[in-house]
Amino acid sequence: MTITCGIDWAEQRHDVAVLDHDGRVLARRRIDVGVRGFTELVGLLNDLAGGPSGLDGRSVPIAIETDKNLLVVALQSAGFTVYPINPLAVARYRDRHGQAGKKSDADDARVLADILRTDAHRHRALPEVSEHGREVKALARQHQEAVWAMQQTANRLRSILLDFYPQALLAFPNLLHKAAQAVLTAAPTPAHGARLTSRRVVTLLHRCGRRNDAALVEHIVG
Repeated sequence: MTITCGIDWAEQRHDVAVLDHDGRVLARRRIDVGVRGFTELVGLLNDLAGGPSGLDGRSVPIAIETDKNLLVVALQSAGFTVYPINPLAVARYRDRHGQAGKKSDADDARVLADILRTDAHRHRALPEVSEHGREVKALARQHQEAVWAMQQTANRLRSILLDFYPQALLAFPNLLHKAAQAVLTAAPTPAHGARLTSRRVVTLLHRCGRRNDAALVEHIVG
């Protein structure tokens, strides 16, 4: 019997739905995000896929709305075929089949399983990745997330300074520059900034690699 699985993932728990080839719901589960939940999921798929066919759970294709989290890595490492489905495609599928209305995680899990049941050929499974490849992918993702977090922090700081310390923005339009960070650390408020001397600013700029920049020193102190 051909069966498909859909997982609506979340930070606190995952909703799982398994359908047979006719679209009947064979099982629904809400599992933990840790090892216990993953073990429960694998056991469920093994039980449902086994039956007369003698297959194991790894024969069950799994649809999920991401290709990045630890659950996906664990599923691939365990030998499952994972289909990352774009959330917009899930929404369109739900609307096309008259399932619009209040969204629920359990229903989304069933919709994901149904997408694979009827339209698996329209979606691409994640390729198998070596252990080294997974490590590189994880590092690249962490780097990108760090860059995004840094930019978000700079944007929040810019918003605060605009209201509280606009002189700092005039001196340092680029808040990510080392010179901006050094001077703002030494003079975090307008009162501290007013007490900065040219000599102190030169010292701070030297520490971050800016030397003989009299115009910048005058701009900051002035």
